[in-house]
Amino acid sequence: MERGSSEPPVARSTGSTQSSSTGSVPIPRSSSVSYHAHSGSKKHRQIPLCKRSMSFDPGLLHNNGHTAYANGTGSGIRETGVVEKLLTSYGFIQCSERQARLFFHCSQYNGALQDLKIGDDVEFEVSSDRRTGKPIAVKLLKIKPEVLPEERISGQVGPDLHAYPFTVLHGYIHPVVSSIPLHLDGKSAPGQMPTGSVCYERNGEVFYLTYTPDDVEGNVHLDTGDKVSFYMDTNKLTGAVSARNIQLVKKKQMRCQGVVCATKEAFGFIERADVVKEIFFHYSEFKGDLDALQVGDDVEFTIKDRNGKEVATDVRLLPQGTVVFEDIDYKLHEGTVVKVIPKIPTKNQNDPLPGRINVRIGFTEKELPFGEKDTRSKVTLLEGDHVQFNISTDRRDKLERATRIDILPDTFNFTKEAREMGVIAAIRDGFGFIKCVDRDARMFFHFSEVLEETQLHISDEVEFTVVPVGPVYNHFRKDMLSAQRNHAVRIKKLPKGTVSFHTQSEHRFVGVVEKEVVAVTSKNASPTKGKEKVEFSINEVKRTGQQSAVSIRVLNRNSSNAKRLHGFVATLKDNFGFIETANHDQEIFFHYSEVCGDVENLELGDTVEYTLSKGKGNKVSAEKVTKVAAVNGVGEDISASVMMGKVIRPLRSVDPSQTEYQGLIEVPEEGGTKGQTYPFGIMGMGNKADCLQKGELVKFQVCTVPQTGQKMACNVVPQRRAVVECVKDQFGFLTYEVGESKKLFFHVKEVQDGLELQAGDEVEFSVVLNQRTGKCSACNVRRVSEGPKPVVTPRPDRLVNRLKSITLDDASAPRLVILRQPRGPDNSKGFNVERKTRQPGVID
Repeated sequence: MERGSSEPPVARSTGSTQSSSTGSVPIPRSSSVSYHAHSGSKKHRQIPLCKRSMSFDPGLLHNNGHTAYANGTGSGIRETGVVEKLLTSYGFIQCSERQARLFFHCSQYNGALQDLKIGDDVEFEVSSDRRTGKPIAVKLLKIKPEVLPEERISGQVGPDLHAYPFTVLHGYIHPVVSSIPLHLDGKSAPGQMPTGSVCYERNGEVFYLTYTPDDVEGNVHLDTGDKVSFYMDTNKLTGAVSARNIQLVKKKQMRCQGVVCATKEAFGFIERADVVKEIFFHYSEFKGDLDALQVGDDVEFTIKDRNGKEVATDVRLLPQGTVVFEDIDYKLHEGTVVKVIPKIPTKNQNDPLPGRINVRIGFTEKELPFGEKDTRSKVTLLEGDHVQFNISTDRRDKLERATRIDILPDTFNFTKEAREMGVIAAIRDGFGFIKCVDRDARMFFHFSEVLEETQLHISDEVEFTVVPVGPVYNHFRKDMLSAQRNHAVRIKKLPKGTVSFHTQSEHRFVGVVEKEVVAVTSKNASPTKGKEKVEFSINEVKRTGQQSAVSIRVLNRNSSNAKRLHGFVATLKDNFGFIETANHDQEIFFHYSEVCGDVENLELGDTVEYTLSKGKGNKVSAEKVTKVAAVNGVGEDISASVMMGKVIRPLRSVDPSQTEYQGLIEVPEEGGTKGQTYPFGIMGMGNKADCLQKGELVKFQVCTVPQTGQKMACNVVPQRRAVVECVKDQFGFLTYEVGESKKLFFHVKEVQDGLELQAGDEVEFSVVLNQRTGKCSACNVRRVSEGPKPVVTPRPDRLVNRLKSITLDDASAPRLVILRQPRGPDNSKGFNVERKTRQPGVID
């Protein structure tokens, strides 16, 4: 290769090439550098020595007493080097072709000595000093640099040349950068400088140039794959070529990550993990199963510019949990809610975190935002609430917010809200109603408003706050009603006995009856008007303030000789009941006002003590009813044998139309003839709440009543079995005849062992009577055997033959036309979340 030639270099060449026609000249290592100059460039620069044109006149040189070689024979070979040291009369040259440092005298320089400077390139011959024999440089000639257009190399960068094929476009060379590692950028071992490399391809050959942080313009860090432009530079001493004045042209197109935040019919949006921003993507850019793509999936993508807007391309799924937006500090903080999230967002509300919590951290007070998803439960937050939470920091913009918010139990001391009390009156699927102490109307509530994740049941006592839910839209008048609908929030379960709908005075009052009680079902032995003096307490209804006299006792009636009798509670109605006598053959009426103590503590079968009194029409009733310790039931003499029988007459509490109180059981004889009968009362029942119906088969034992010697049935247990007719969500029906109904209702919570009954299952159960509605239902339902499994009914032959005869070309064949594709509530393709049956009173 001739000097100054523009032929491409050999890849990674470090040896010498053929010399020119004037002689064999060694080529420095810098010959492995190649470039392609921009046209029109006028900038001057030094070029590699192997490519410089030299002006040399042998007539100007002289030996001056020195031989060309050390031995003084032959003509000298010209070498090149760089002036390393220059004094008044002598200097030193660093050879470019070999590791040597040669002395020269200024008299050997051909030219104006004042033009020679340190760092200049020179050409010389090697001779030897006659006195010392050491090699010296003679016949020095300064090399004049050739004026060449200087180029700035530019192109695209990448980590692997084979992964990113480049071509020469418009005279530009496309290089590849191997970046300086971040942990070494700007620092390295003492005496060393961290380096990276730039490589580029030309005519199928690869060339590498090193660079240091000082070679990069501007305070930027280069990453592998960045697009840069640079100049090539040659070290005059070593001849090594490197890149200098490196400028970043374009950062590498990095893969971004995010989470799918919305999906539409043909496109969606991704919440980016690098900036607080959403980016659009079309389903055609998703590389995977589109049907499996859901909101909340982690994805990675590449950002491209289309029509002036950024879009996500090459979208691919990532393992769940890969993308992390925030760092959560697990230290618990306490604060006060100063701004709540509005239930109905306004049109101008663009803040995704509208709530605010005031917290003191150290000596600094902060106001942290929060959103709907930052609360652990869906319980309504109110201003002033005392809450506990964690602090989350967004990695993208370092925004802090409160999350995992819980209401503290002492919050009601801070909010000073008006709390009301009531009793759970009804429970439905996900909601219910409360009978309020201070309001007439029942109050609606949702299960999500229950504090402490407690399970509510009917008759549970609760405390709550009443809030309006805003105006209600009238679909008929097409306007907003002015009245607001209230509902209960922040519901807290209370201990039994806390809620009372009325207050009773502790002080006893004395008065005279002004008007007698007139009622068929009420107490008959009422005090007589104007004749009897009574003692009583005053009961006041909290809701209405209405007062009434209760616990009335007649003072001037001679009751000193009244005998105290024992009996058993047989029936409990709304405001009265009946007592079974000690002989178990009659029942005595009593009014709740005559009960000494809390009526709520009375249960069927309880032993009571009472006094008989006669009222209007000489009807007998019980007064001064007091619950006492239990005594023996029906009798002590109980036979060991268990008998089977059939109920031929129920108790009068089951059938009020009959005159006799006692029920009757018949033991059938062989051959179907009528057998012996045994009466029974409430104390003879195995389950006092069970309602024995006429015709039911029972097991029982026989006992003797000590007072009368009568034989009676005791420990009566019904032998009921029935088949489940159907089950619907939280209730079902049994094929069992009770009164006029041929079906018996049951609730799924009455099924023992938590089993799920199916139609056709055989069960055992008890029958209970609702005293308020007068309807019977099944309780203590126990499955005896499973019913037959449902078998798929085969298609009728006529339908099979019809389908076989129909072809796709048959114009008369039925056609299926899709009018509308299925869509979920959020316009997604159907429901992806598994739907579960909700239990009553259970909060998810």
